[in-house]
Amino acid sequence: MTDTDFETTADFVEVDTAAGRVRGRWRPTTGGRGDPRSAAFLGIPFAEAPIGERRFQAPVPKAPWEGVRDALEFAATAQRGDPGVTLIPEPSVEGESTLNVNVFTPNPTRAEQGTGLPVLVWIHGGGYFAGSPASPWYDGRNFNRDGVVTVSISYRLGFDGFGWIEDAPSNRGVRDWVLALEWVQQNIAAFGGDPSRVTIAGQSAGGGAVLTLLGMEKAQHLFHGVYAISGALGDVAPARAEAFGRGLAAAAGVEPTVAGFSTLDEDRVLAVQKKATELGPSSVGSMIEEGLPLGPCIDGDLLPRSTRESLAAGVGADKPLVLGATDDEFTMVFVDAAKKLRWVPRSLLLGKLGLRKAVRREYLAANADILGLGNARVAGRLLTDRMFRSTLLRVVADRGAAPTWVYRFSWPSGHFGFAEHCLDVPFFFDCLDGPAMDALAGPNPPQQLADEVHGAAVAFITDGDPGWPRHQGERGIARIYDTPTRDVRDAYASVRPLVEGSS
Repeated sequence: MTDTDFETTADFVEVDTAAGRVRGRWRPTTGGRGDPRSAAFLGIPFAEAPIGERRFQAPVPKAPWEGVRDALEFAATAQRGDPGVTLIPEPSVEGESTLNVNVFTPNPTRAEQGTGLPVLVWIHGGGYFAGSPASPWYDGRNFNRDGVVTVSISYRLGFDGFGWIEDAPSNRGVRDWVLALEWVQQNIAAFGGDPSRVTIAGQSAGGGAVLTLLGMEKAQHLFHGVYAISGALGDVAPARAEAFGRGLAAAAGVEPTVAGFSTLDEDRVLAVQKKATELGPSSVGSMIEEGLPLGPCIDGDLLPRSTRESLAAGVGADKPLVLGATDDEFTMVFVDAAKKLRWVPRSLLLGKLGLRKAVRREYLAANADILGLGNARVAGRLLTDRMFRSTLLRVVADRGAAPTWVYRFSWPSGHFGFAEHCLDVPFFFDCLDGPAMDALAGPNPPQQLADEVHGAAVAFITDGDPGWPRHQGERGIARIYDTPTRDVRDAYASVRPLVEGSS
């Protein structure tokens, strides 16, 4: 190490990246163990601002700068405006340069090849149209405490990131993920990380993102393990992507080309996009069947086939994978309507949610414990199973003998009374002392459970094994995170009628 590689003071620390020098800030970790300090480098650009001629193009690596660039505050986010009340606090930050990384490290000293710390790269969720890497819950300080360098990345959202445009590169948001991971490969050693020990992780759309990357041949050299939390795959069919893009252009009164869409400012695109993606009672079923209209698209280039087809063909089979979901991801959707749903015939409700008559009896029998809780809980469980948990079982089957570990997050929120979407994220990051926790988890969420969830994640990122048996065969062992945590066989048995009934 030379004095130009690394410099630190009581409060600040500077590191050289390939594009220039950055200044970060020291902060304490929490929990009273491990490394007591974490250095945060916020808002480091990995690409040029996607504006003007670059707006609907593939990302361009950030040009070098002179001097020291402050990395003390979160940079601009692709999410615009006030997102309102969300399960995870994910603030929007105004500005044009939205393609950035945030790096958290306990030891910002350049590591020699093969000697650095393991690395976690986090991709946020938000349905591919929302979300922000600026969440205080995504702070990597406690992964730093336990010897893991952590990076959170941003990417273009909604139509700018994933919309079909006749003469524009496809999957621009996916290309952002790839360039951010290339930045990690090139620069993470300067922050004390090992580029040969990178685990990618994400939740919801972020979980879908890391599964997409797992099945993507062109990304295999950029990471070495995958942790998918409540993964929501995109895999938008080409015809659907094109139809949506043409429909959006028509609604906005422009041609479906770069020139056409470039005449629209962000606010106009967002307004038309919001109207085109609004969900009503009659559209829920089609959304479940077809998935989200904006997200990674099967484009014949980056994604030549669906993620599941790629995994079944053996892509990513050398990469260890942990995946799981909460028990009642989307039950909260029906909570406010619980009284009204009491009077809806159950068969009608289940039919609207796409439960085929041929598997209805078997599915209800497998979920007998939920039936007595009312129609809202039954509908929520079915929506959860169709959108998340059945996909999980199919991905596990597609992987065959590849190293795969499965979990269920079952601890019931002290606020909702069930394990809802996003509940496991603060346990993963071990940040139960973070802001806005009560609205998601209720008072006094169990720290011991956070120790178990976070500890298993650290073990997986460090050694490629989370600490419970691999899932092998159709009814393999999975970990159930609850109080107490336990390992059981066929933990997703209640979902199996949906999977077997569609095969």
